[in-house]
Amino acid sequence: MSILPVMILVSMLVVVIAGIAFFWAVEHDQFEDLQSPGFLPLIDDPVDDDESPPRARDAGSARGDEPGDRGPPAVR
Repeated sequence: MSILPVMILVSMLVVVIAGIAFFWAVEHDQFEDLQSPGFLPLIDDPVDDDESPPRARDAGSARGDEPGDRGPPAVR
């Protein structure tokens, strides 16, 4: 029975923290727009046709031909 007063104090602390969190969310406009976040995953990103596919930085560096390159030597 000695745990009962401790549990009452802990539950009161949880209620106070939840109340503070709720009022903070209301003050910072967290409940202004409740519908659009649900649609965000459904919206497609715009596609730019001008973008080219990513290229290798340099064909020579991929083979290890550059001086100072510590990669494996090219097999020919």
